[in-house]
Amino acid sequence: MRIIILGAGQVGTTLAEQLTNEHNDITIVDRDEDRLRALHECMDIRTIAGHAAYPSTLKKSGAEEADMLIAVTCDDETNLVACQVAYTLFQIPTKIARIRSLQYLAHEELFGVSAFPVDVLISPEQIVTNYIQRLIEYPNALQVLDFADQKVQLVSVKAKAKGGNLVGLPVKALSSHLPNIEARIVALFREGIPVIPEGSTIIEPDDEVFFLAEKAHVRQVMAELTQLDRLNKRIFIAGGGNIGTRLAAALQDKFQVKIIERSRERVAILATELSTGIVLEGDAADKDLLLSENIEDTDVFCAVTNNDETNIISALLAKRLKARKVMALITRPSLVDVVEGGEIDTVISPQQITIGSLLTHVRRGHIINVHSLRRGTAEAIELSIDGTSKTSAVVGRIIKDIELPTGVTIGAIVRKNQILMGHHDITLEPNDRVILFLVDKRKVRQVERLFQEQINF
Repeated sequence: MRIIILGAGQVGTTLAEQLTNEHNDITIVDRDEDRLRALHECMDIRTIAGHAAYPSTLKKSGAEEADMLIAVTCDDETNLVACQVAYTLFQIPTKIARIRSLQYLAHEELFGVSAFPVDVLISPEQIVTNYIQRLIEYPNALQVLDFADQKVQLVSVKAKAKGGNLVGLPVKALSSHLPNIEARIVALFREGIPVIPEGSTIIEPDDEVFFLAEKAHVRQVMAELTQLDRLNKRIFIAGGGNIGTRLAAALQDKFQVKIIERSRERVAILATELSTGIVLEGDAADKDLLLSENIEDTDVFCAVTNNDETNIISALLAKRLKARKVMALITRPSLVDVVEGGEIDTVISPQQITIGSLLTHVRRGHIINVHSLRRGTAEAIELSIDGTSKTSAVVGRIIKDIELPTGVTIGAIVRKNQILMGHHDITLEPNDRVILFLVDKRKVRQVERLFQEQINF
């Protein structure tokens, strides 16, 4: 597929790397020639220096033959105009735009053939907000991801001998411990190395366990793997930008929320937008201020300013001042490598969270959902099955007879309004939606081919 990516920031660069590894023809456009030169040296991609929305730049980028345009510059207006130019002058079939401002997102009528011809809108701030909100709602979870229209969740948790009834037992013991609940362990990572879970695989202390379950049953499954912390109640947010504001607004009805922001102008805006949250003006790394606001009683301190160093410092300070759990938003991969696994409980990488939403619209086949996991090395995919037993390698076959690539697990099947866990004796049917876990994302192409309808099968 010929894809033009506009914007060589963190999201554009991460996406280019992912798509290049999947054998796409990638061109990336940016004004920063030094950044483009560095990308060209480390990746097999074309780079074009220029204004992303100019017709001459898009033509030079190969827009006349492009299959897709992904506009992820830091400027909403540039992304919108680029999609308009791509549609009007070059008839590029698929146009994806990153839009950050709620002033645009609040008006759906702005997007479509009769207005700005954007086929897919991506709002990274909203995606990250939703991601953080799920982590706050599920203490102990390392990741919580939605599938099947939010009916099913994929959760990862660190197995602990204390309180974890399944630790030291085989994976198959889950069904006897929770006989009335449908859940499935789809992957284990032991000291960072994937272990393909068989029924006899023993769950060991500190294993990172990924399981699928219906949303209503997630906490019950988690309780079999670790001792659950009490539910979060008091949330402290550092940073009143797009993410901080959205997060405070999303949480204020269920939790006691405080948000701190340095800009007096932003503080005034926050005070009008939040109905119950407490808005503070000040520095999130001010020890005296945190102490005066009883930081030691905070359940979750979440640093989401637009500065990585501020997020790291304020989160570390909050942790040392006895906040129960701290999270930090970090955009630079090099800093993520340094901080992850240390005193900060949860490191949030916005580009890794956002990338799945973009891949959902790039992948071949009937892909419904993609989530990038473990720093992009693993993936969870939801896709729909087409065809019949005569045109498909999976329709009409029981799971144990399907030749899945090594490291690929069928976790669950969505059949109409029914959720079925991926047990070995289930037969796949046309129009089923299948949720798969790939410990190695390099198997994506094999999975796509396996589940695609093949007329000459």
